[in-house]
Amino acid sequence: MTERYYGTARTEILPWLPERVERVLDVGCGTGATTEAVRSLRSLAWAGGIEYVGEVAAQAAHAFDRVWVGDAAAAPLEAEIPAGSLDLVLCLDVLEHMVDPWSMTRRLAALLRPGGRLIISVPNIRNWKFVWRLTTRGDFIYREAGLLDRTHLRFFVRRTAVELATGADLSVVAATSVQHWRFPDGRWFLSRASAGRLDEILAKQWLVVAER
Repeated sequence: MTERYYGTARTEILPWLPERVERVLDVGCGTGATTEAVRSLRSLAWAGGIEYVGEVAAQAAHAFDRVWVGDAAAAPLEAEIPAGSLDLVLCLDVLEHMVDPWSMTRRLAALLRPGGRLIISVPNIRNWKFVWRLTTRGDFIYREAGLLDRTHLRFFVRRTAVELATGADLSVVAATSVQHWRFPDGRWFLSRASAGRLDEILAKQWLVVAER
């Protein structure tokens, strides 16, 4: 479970990469698998990562030129990364663990060049499974992983996930479900039949792509 959590490449972000990605910052980088996937498609000149767990950060060293260990909010990013110099910033299932994710996205947006992108992934608290259990069982029990991960401090729906980007003065390119359902999955039928309106409760995670 731990290896999969920290070591899985988030390949769903690859179609949303800017055409030019030379400098990237991966916030909550795990072992660096996602940045390595980006490197396979783009010519990276510099990559930085931030990882809270020390032993995981040590495993990530091979993938990055610089790794900050510990709380991302406390990392001295502005002292080491020039404003307007990054092509891509990744925040994949990390902002929900922060006390003030809105301040963090504003800091990160300032590091992006014009045309650079911030890609965010956050869990969807409006997912039907959570709403169903809460309504029928009164169950709001924190768990070791998933939507109610006990380390989650903030919760989002699609609108508030988008506000993480727009509040940082970025333009939203896309706000879509991380999961893409395929025929004959019942969620594929529901999404198509509702012209995407039911995605608000079908989605487990939102992927927000925003541009400076």
